Amino acid sequence: MTLLELDGVTRDFDVSRRWLNRLLEGEPRRLLRAVDGVSFSLERGETLALVGESGSGKSTLARLIAGLYRPTQGRIAFHGKRVQMIFQDPYASLNPRWRVREIVAEPIRVLFRRSTAETCSKVGELLLQVGLSPEDGEKYPHQFSGGQRQRISIARALAGEPDLLICDEPTSALDVSVQAQILNLMSELQRRLSLTYLFISHNLAVVSQVADRVGVLYLGRLVELASASELFTRPRHPYTRMLMDAVPDIEISGRARTPVAGEVPNPLAPPSGCAFHPRCPYAYDRCVAERPPSLDRVACHAIEEGRIS
Repeated sequence: MTLLELDGVTRDFDVSRRWLNRLLEGEPRRLLRAVDGVSFSLERGETLALVGESGSGKSTLARLIAGLYRPTQGRIAFHGKRVQMIFQDPYASLNPRWRVREIVAEPIRVLFRRSTAETCSKVGELLLQVGLSPEDGEKYPHQFSGGQRQRISIARALAGEPDLLICDEPTSALDVSVQAQILNLMSELQRRLSLTYLFISHNLAVVSQVADRVGVLYLGRLVELASASELFTRPRHPYTRMLMDAVPDIEISGRARTPVAGEVPNPLAPPSGCAFHPRCPYAYDRCVAERPPSLDRVACHAIEEGRIS
């Protein structure tokens, strides 16, 4: 059953200078297009990961789905009751002046208006679910490690009984060993509570562990969308291939690895046609002039024309 649908979602930000400066210097308004016509759906119980370099629009898209931003164009249809979010930095996302029990209890108080006794009991249950103890509710965030703080963030998100949990780089600020613990916890919670995840990450190794499907974003555009098994065994878009080739060869297979060439263009002056064409080894005149349509799983003229498979 479909839980979330995006249809042509676009988000612009006005980054113009002040009106008087523009008037005196004859400058036009400047719009930054952070998300550019993104469409996909998310099924109940699955994990969809969105990957891409910094500036690709991943976090903006997450905030659009969470309702923190409104789309400039397009439609977001959510067929559930609640969305909750786990943020990237466990040190910045928790109020340092509140005890943990107050942090976890806030969604319960706001959404469900339960009695004090019921709320305290629920907070204890949630802390146990994420591998902490009810007694930890009396402590402050600074008394915990980064991994423990992220467990608190997960407990707070679960307190809202979400249909969709948006995870915005939830392990990127943690040590590798702690990352594994948090990912295992999230997988266990998904199985036990039938959770649906939208997982935002730039780390392909992490994505390969958690995702059912993967969407690849480039300069705000969705350039490839496929099952995780397909994407990791047979990436098709040239940008996805570049991302894969940049991953260290742990198995030392001897296959040549090349870093991602070039840099993400200035989003205030995006390239014409296919946004990836300045960095693409397969680009030609059509790529410069014409934006590729979204095909079955990939948006690429070279693939459409059979120049690459």
